[in-house]
Amino acid sequence: MKHLKYLRFTAFSLKLRSSALAAASLCGTIAFGSAQAATELTIATVNNPDMVTMQKLTPEFQKAYPDISLKWVVLPENELRQKVTLDIASNAGEFDVATVGTYEVPIWAKNGWLEPLDPLFGKNAGIAKSYDLKDVVLPIRKGLSYNGQLFALPFYAESSMTYYRKDLFAAAGLKMPIKPTWAQVESFAAKLNKPADGVYGVCLRGLPGWGENMAVFGTIVNTFGGRWFDNSWKSQLNSPEWKSAMTFYVNLVKKYGPPGVTSNGFTENLTLFSQGRCAMWVDATVAAGLLSDPKSSTVVNTVGFVNAPTGPGTPRGSNWLWSWSLSIPKSTKKEDAAFKFVTWATSKEYIALVAKTKGTWAAVPPGTRESTYKNAEYKKAAGAFASVVLDSIKRADPTKSTRDPVPYVGVQFVGIPEFQALGTQVGQYLAGAVSGQTTIDEALAQGQAAAEKVAKEGGYQK
Repeated sequence: MKHLKYLRFTAFSLKLRSSALAAASLCGTIAFGSAQAATELTIATVNNPDMVTMQKLTPEFQKAYPDISLKWVVLPENELRQKVTLDIASNAGEFDVATVGTYEVPIWAKNGWLEPLDPLFGKNAGIAKSYDLKDVVLPIRKGLSYNGQLFALPFYAESSMTYYRKDLFAAAGLKMPIKPTWAQVESFAAKLNKPADGVYGVCLRGLPGWGENMAVFGTIVNTFGGRWFDNSWKSQLNSPEWKSAMTFYVNLVKKYGPPGVTSNGFTENLTLFSQGRCAMWVDATVAAGLLSDPKSSTVVNTVGFVNAPTGPGTPRGSNWLWSWSLSIPKSTKKEDAAFKFVTWATSKEYIALVAKTKGTWAAVPPGTRESTYKNAEYKKAAGAFASVVLDSIKRADPTKSTRDPVPYVGVQFVGIPEFQALGTQVGQYLAGAVSGQTTIDEALAQGQAAAEKVAKEGGYQK
């Protein structure tokens, strides 16, 4: 019954963005080596820059495993989540390796949809020894486990942080603190917003989606003192804290953000900031390395890195904890080959390969391994942001992300199956308030009703 309920919410998510499958045209097959390869793996992943690099390094995987070919399905973040969720929940078996997040892993593991990795490490002693699981950052390892078993390996891990243009701040006589507040961000944005010059005061995600606009907005709600549900699973979206948070966010992006903000997710904002179009950007720590790569960023010498902002309610929940990870669906019939790929793509050797390919250690997938942050070359290349990133990851606590007590786990999400649909639904209401299609009060009332329905129909309220 729980599986059917999960599928219903997944189907609802698909309806929310009916154009998702059109992105399937991005799919492609890369099969190097023999055309008679014994095993073909179909890998679903997101079109973030680090994953694009992984796809480009397929020839290196082929050198190690010439009998395995790779077919890639590369999709934008929202579409990836919807397509992979539906496939795995329905046991369709389209994917042999699926890119999943910290939200999905414990839920899917509980439902029996993912292969536990501990037995596979046990069967492959050589891989286990070289892989060195203990080197994986502990909070990330815990987040990808369920009942003491590991169900995914982190490709990169992140929290959130603030990026800013040091040159613009200096020219305006402004000083960015290492621990800014949202009020300070608003004040700085007002002074630095120069749309006539093509520079906007602040860039934030506005694209509707539980992992897009709601990721950033979820941390704003937390730090303004809000929560999704109280300890009795009563919806709290009609609270003063939610109204203050939404009013702040909507005013900030409308006054000082770029036009068309509701079309901008992580990738779009990364492009804007790397092209010098944003004075500030609050988003995933994974962007630090990308902004430090002269091949993709024009602000390498002018970008500064500080903590994610806090609000007036509490410092808790101001920075999220997330990992894009590689998992093996239970429905695959190629688990041994899939295990070889997921361990290769998340290994120490892969990280070194990216550094060599990119020409800088600053560009490697971050946040996953203690050894990366002890590496002298990484420290030299990423010294401006490495400590902020690792501290943010270790400081994020999914069990204590709100001022007042809650019955769920999660920083920028609520750790229940229904949140994938609920978060996206509320994200659409939020985008409607930004675009002027609805008022803030109407968006909050719609969100309150949706959350209350989930709590009741999901059986969470006693």
